[in-house]
Amino acid sequence: MVSAKVSRSAVLGAVALSLLAVPAQAAPLKAGTHPRTADALPAPDTAGLAAVLRSVVAKGAPGAMARIDEGAKVYRTTQGVADRMSRRAITTADRFRVGSVTKTFSAVVLLQLVDEHRLALDAPVNRYLPGLLPDDRITVRHVLSHRSGLYDYTNDMFASSVSGFEAVRNKVFTYRQLLDLSLRKPRTNAPGAAYSYSNTNFVVAGMLIEKLTGHSVKAEYENRIFKPLGLTGTFYVHPDTRIPGQHANGYLTADQAGAKPVDATEQTASWAQSAGAIISTTRDLDTFYSALAGGKLTSAARLADMERFTRVNSNTSYGLGLRRRDLSCGISVYGHTGAVQGYYTYAFTTKDGKRSLTAVANASNNSAVLNTLAQTLEPAFCGKQRSTRRADTPLEREDVAPAAPREQ
Repeated sequence: MVSAKVSRSAVLGAVALSLLAVPAQAAPLKAGTHPRTADALPAPDTAGLAAVLRSVVAKGAPGAMARIDEGAKVYRTTQGVADRMSRRAITTADRFRVGSVTKTFSAVVLLQLVDEHRLALDAPVNRYLPGLLPDDRITVRHVLSHRSGLYDYTNDMFASSVSGFEAVRNKVFTYRQLLDLSLRKPRTNAPGAAYSYSNTNFVVAGMLIEKLTGHSVKAEYENRIFKPLGLTGTFYVHPDTRIPGQHANGYLTADQAGAKPVDATEQTASWAQSAGAIISTTRDLDTFYSALAGGKLTSAARLADMERFTRVNSNTSYGLGLRRRDLSCGISVYGHTGAVQGYYTYAFTTKDGKRSLTAVANASNNSAVLNTLAQTLEPAFCGKQRSTRRADTPLEREDVAPAAPREQ
């Protein structure tokens, strides 16, 4: 095992910046237009990765960690603390809330059901959940690719980040209640007409999982993914508020400049559920995405479905519960981002799943932290061969719906 350890810096004051949701509309990518993947990647730039994490902490996160898995080689680097009170140093063994990385897990379960001939991607959702949606044209594929047009209920729920969170942190919602919040608002587009990120889509995904299997999403995650892959640090505890075992506390940056961050670690995450409530570790997320890209979780045909991407912005595309990021060195990586109160996550792997990175900051509602954490992808996958041009913007500031951005 190869290990890269760096010194841990003190936590700086929280920066009062919030996420900005950027609606995107785009047509599907044409075949063959995605950037190449490298047969032999350059070695990770571990010093560069450590420098990014130092900057993440300098921007306001209490701590940050990253782990790269590449066969038998493991690279780890950390900065800062897991807990602002005890000052315990953060480690890559700490568990955390993964936010919208959960969406890939939900998509995998549904694609396995397609492989089992229990679901058709191009069938209307209402075939399986009669009368659920207001438009019979909305298909399962539309839902998994954020092309349904269903309004994202979190836009209103977290219009004010801290007060919105405090209003729901101990609430337990049903899927139907969350969907009803969305259906009160007009749809953003006709089914299939445009990409528009919405947590509502993966609430519907959770409802499909439970209807088709007769089991909870928790049971399906565990039996189909967690246990087969040996993800011993990964949990779905909803509606319990606690993170099991050793974990990093998560801090929500205050909406008012100068106010103390809110410890958001304990929450039901019921507002997210199958859209964002999984708890995991850097090792387990690397294992999951490596297995997915390596064809261990679905058939080749279903993996190809996941990788039918729609361009979101200049360097990001979205498939079925899966993002693709195109890096400055011409390499593309596959995975998802996560934003949940207290945590930001980037979890990506190469096309063949042979090198995976998970990077985490235990802060949220801070655009400077988010922007900086995105920069971990370049040293992890491009090594020192990355371009000097900025490859980290624009970003996916859409995993949790946000208030207006604040500047320092």
